[in-house]
Amino acid sequence: MAEAQRTLEGKVALVAGATRGAGRGIAVQLGARGATVYVSGRSTRGKRSEYDRPETIEETAELVTAAGGRGIPVVADHLVPGEVEALVGRIDGEQGRLDVLVNDIWGGELLFEWDSTVWEHDLDKGLRLLRLAVETHAVTSHYALPLLLREPGGLVVEMTDGTAEYNASRYRVSFFYDIAKSSVLRMAFALGHELGPRGATAVALTPGWLRSEMMLDNFGVTEENWRDALASVPHFCISETPSYVGRAVAALAADPDVARWNGQSLSSGRLARVYGFTDLDGSRPDAWRYMVEVQDPGRPADAAGYR
Repeated sequence: MAEAQRTLEGKVALVAGATRGAGRGIAVQLGARGATVYVSGRSTRGKRSEYDRPETIEETAELVTAAGGRGIPVVADHLVPGEVEALVGRIDGEQGRLDVLVNDIWGGELLFEWDSTVWEHDLDKGLRLLRLAVETHAVTSHYALPLLLREPGGLVVEMTDGTAEYNASRYRVSFFYDIAKSSVLRMAFALGHELGPRGATAVALTPGWLRSEMMLDNFGVTEENWRDALASVPHFCISETPSYVGRAVAALAADPDVARWNGQSLSSGRLARVYGFTDLDGSRPDAWRYMVEVQDPGRPADAAGYR
C-alpha cells in the first residue's frame, strides 16, 4: 500500500460489533489506512453467539491485519458494563489513546418482525432488540468517551439504518425497529452537543442496502454472483458491500476538518460524493436517493444514475 494511503497510521479505533456486516467492513477499511483496530463482539472461534453463524471477531482482526493495519480481537458483550469497562481499560493500558469509536452493535436480525404492530410483536424479542440496539451504544459511549476525549480530534460514529431525513417521515419495519434506529440517530445528535465543545465529533452513519454475509445467505447468492438475486429482488441492484461504508468511516477519520459534520446524519452514498471513494467495483451507490426517487414511488428497478 502506498504511504499516502496510510493516513490513519498511529491512530487507534474501537469497532464495537465488528464480527460481520458493516462492522467488519469498517474495521477492515480502517486497517487499510494503517490504523490499529480493536474489534469486539461475542462470536469467537471457541463460542458462537445466538446468531450461530461462522463469522468471528478473530477472523475480522486477521482481515484488518491483512489489509495493512493491526487487528486486535476482544470478546465483549456490550450489554455487560463490566466487560465494556474492561475492554476500554485494555485499550487505555495498551495504547493510551482512542481516536475513533464506531458503535455498530445491533444484534436484532433474529428479533424484529416485519410489519408487526406493537401488540402483535413478541414483547420479549422487541425489548431485547431495544437493549441490544440502544442500551449497548449508551454503555459503550459511557466508558469509551473519556479515553477518546483525552486527545483532541476524536470521532464517534453511530451506525444505524436510514438517514434522519428519510426516517423522520417513514415507518421503518415495525414499532421496535423504528424506535431502535431512530434512537441511534438521536444519539449522534446528542453526542454532537456533548463532544463538539470538547474537541471531538459525533455523526450518525447509514449504509445503503448492504450485501452483508447474512443478506447474501438470505438471497442464496455470494458476493461473486450477487446479481443473480435481482430476478426475485430487483431493487437489490442498488446494494453495496460493507467495504463501501467502511471507506466512508475511514474517510471521516482521516479528514482534519471532520468537525464540519458534527451531530449530522450521513450516508455512505453522500460521503462517497464528497470524499471521492468508491465501492469495491468502482461504483458509487447512492441508495437513499434511489429509495426516494425509484423504490418508494414504485418505479421499475433501475440503478442507472444511482451508482
